[in-house]
Amino acid sequence: MSASAAAHAQLKKVKKQKVLLMGKSGSGKSSMRSIIFSNYLARTPAACEGATIDIDLSHVKFLGNLTLNLWDCGGQEAFMENYLSQQRAHVFSNVGVLIYVFDIESRDVERDLATYVSIISALVQYSREAKIFVLIHKMDLIQPMTREEVFDHRAALVRRKTAEAVAIVHKQKPEYLPQSANAQTPSSSTPSASTDLSPNLQLFATSIWDQSLYKAWASIIHDLVPNLSVIETQLASLGLAIDADEILLFERTSFLVVSKWTSAEGERNPYGDRFERMSNILKSWKHTCSKYTGTPRNAEQFSDFEYKMGATFSMFATKFTTNTYILVCMPPGEARFNSAKLNVAAARPWFKFLDGPVVSAQAAGAVAGAGYLGEGAVGTPES
Repeated sequence: MSASAAAHAQLKKVKKQKVLLMGKSGSGKSSMRSIIFSNYLARTPAACEGATIDIDLSHVKFLGNLTLNLWDCGGQEAFMENYLSQQRAHVFSNVGVLIYVFDIESRDVERDLATYVSIISALVQYSREAKIFVLIHKMDLIQPMTREEVFDHRAALVRRKTAEAVAIVHKQKPEYLPQSANAQTPSSSTPSASTDLSPNLQLFATSIWDQSLYKAWASIIHDLVPNLSVIETQLASLGLAIDADEILLFERTSFLVVSKWTSAEGERNPYGDRFERMSNILKSWKHTCSKYTGTPRNAEQFSDFEYKMGATFSMFATKFTTNTYILVCMPPGEARFNSAKLNVAAARPWFKFLDGPVVSAQAAGAVAGAGYLGEGAVGTPES
């Protein structure tokens, strides 16, 4: 099969992922789901939903060819026992991702961890290849000076219990377990290689009141997006062509970062959380537009957003495809800025595969290696 045909087949494939959202009742699962997917702000009363009863099943279309079958599972003990017994095979089969939420202020940590071990054991039994994301939530309730220490301690416990759960399923002695829950552990973004399951385990400290929630969910979505290498290659070509410092590609409704490209100059930016901050800023801007225009919060609120910081930098965010927005940050200069906007508009046809599984031969050919015009030049793709 030719490279063009292979790329075409890859882009046409519709991907569905079963995502389990689990954790003790009151841990904040449904609130974070409302903030990420239903476009509520943390301060909005509607974002603080009541307890989920049994399983709240929703289908979230993310980009054109990724559908998340999101199972928000009630965390009351009776429901948890039911998931692990009568509904065990139904709940834990064919799972792509488990998102488990711990309330950092829970007063019964041992019981919480015991439930987590049971959940992981069931998951490994029925969906061994599933990826696991653990969110240590409500970290805003911890004093700033001790947050890192508290998170590291809880992360060590979770890693230990994860290893124990794997050992239970495989009926083997967990000789590889650390001797103490306070043992040194890697950072949350670099899982330990000490267990069979650990490469699929990531931990995040989160709060609905800052950008940490966007960071965690962007990492989750990033791992699920099909054709990610194609998107990254296309963004790199566009970034080099327009001489940008950085390009971010956002999903339209959630404003989570789907993919990004950074130049060598852009890598010098000292703010490591800038991507999540931009997600937060643009989503807040969208809410502001909705408030003053009276349009539904899930509707498209703006098409262009520009910001020019004198002789420092320029940036613009614009509607890119039906399902995405693109943000471009670049050196100052009016001619450079206008040229970049025109070239981004000209590049849209090459990213049409983000809108759905049906891809034109023109777009597939672009994926196979078509390039962009250089700085200052504007054109359209050849037919």
